[in-house]
Amino acid sequence: MTIAEGNPFTQVPIEITISVGRARPLLRELLRLKRDAVLPLDKKVDDLVELYVGDRLIARGELTELDGEQAGQLAVRLTEVADLQNGL
Repeated sequence: MTIAEGNPFTQVPIEITISVGRARPLLRELLRLKRDAVLPLDKKVDDLVELYVGDRLIARGELTELDGEQAGQLAVRLTEVADLQNGL
């Protein structure tokens, strides 16, 4: 039996934050932002995104688009996953 099988907490939903990059504008640039402004990030389109639970990095992956009935919906294909057996 694995840790997850007998644990009732495994049924609790967890929010995962996906980080696609960071921006570091100067305050004056931030104050000038308007609709349709472009804010450059520190990542390229093909770079891996990072998945966090709270402030803990749990995985990395590639952004992808779903097919079929969910066409157009954004998703993440995991490429690296942290060992979570000892908890978050």
